[in-house]
Amino acid sequence: MKNILVTGAGGFIGGWLTRNLLRDPEINLIAIDLKPIDQWYQVFDVNNLVMDLRLMENTRSSVRGIDEVYNLAADMGGMGFIENHKADCMISSLINTHMLLSARDSNVSKFFFASSACVYNDSKQKKTINPPLTESDAYPAAPEDGYGWEKLFGERMCRHFCEDFGLDVRVARFHNIYGPYGTWSGGREKAPAAICRKVATAVKNGVHEINIWGDGEQTRSFTFINDAVEGVERLMKSEFSSPINIGSSELVSINQLVTIVEDIAGIKLKRTYDLNAPKGVRGRSSDNSLCKEVLGWEPKTTLMDGISETYEWIFNQINIEKK
Repeated sequence: MKNILVTGAGGFIGGWLTRNLLRDPEINLIAIDLKPIDQWYQVFDVNNLVMDLRLMENTRSSVRGIDEVYNLAADMGGMGFIENHKADCMISSLINTHMLLSARDSNVSKFFFASSACVYNDSKQKKTINPPLTESDAYPAAPEDGYGWEKLFGERMCRHFCEDFGLDVRVARFHNIYGPYGTWSGGREKAPAAICRKVATAVKNGVHEINIWGDGEQTRSFTFINDAVEGVERLMKSEFSSPINIGSSELVSINQLVTIVEDIAGIKLKRTYDLNAPKGVRGRSSDNSLCKEVLGWEPKTTLMDGISETYEWIFNQINIEKK
């Protein structure tokens, strides 16, 4: 049996990754999150632990006897959260630092770190239409303040633990992962979930209006969760230890995303714009040349298909919540 640890397992990507890993009967899985288990997005019949991995004594005990670590634990959310909680996001650097030290000392065979497209240089994201971001575009360093710096620092830690101590690392730069069983309200949700919630609420309440952060012309590429998990699986089976994009190249504006959700819901809404709301960089998409070359793969789920599944799940959550 292979002993695998997933940190942040009560979160969105961590929950789906745990689900995916359970398909292998030769794996003994340990799942850890800071949240109480009744607040995890998905809970499976594995060794589920509630633990604060910012503390070194907890990371040491968590990796004892572990073969592979998937480190997804971090304090994070959408732009509404990370722009107003920079210090909280930076504190997550304790998690990865302590996890790397503990993994080194316990002779963990492979270590995965969940990074983010927020590491990319801000100057390359000033327009709505920019060249897709390649992995080299993270330098010279000018990432998203707070969260982006924490992720970039985590990447460098992984690199140097690989170079200095021989720790076998994998680093994925996630580009706007979305899908069911994730944050959809409360302030930490990302744009796809927020827009699905707003449209679903308009359908439910009969108030045909939607407020959009910014002017709606800012652009992104959004990656469906099943594709992201497959990318992680392929990366872990590869021999590639440098950071790599796990993201979609299907670029849309926020206005176009709203239209997609409206079409799925069968509704048209009056749009208002909050130009003072957090909105992040002006435009960002993923260059998938490297993941196609190294992994023989790139995301295949269209935005329409992925958002349809996400919208249905969030609509059902709103109905459940109101009962």
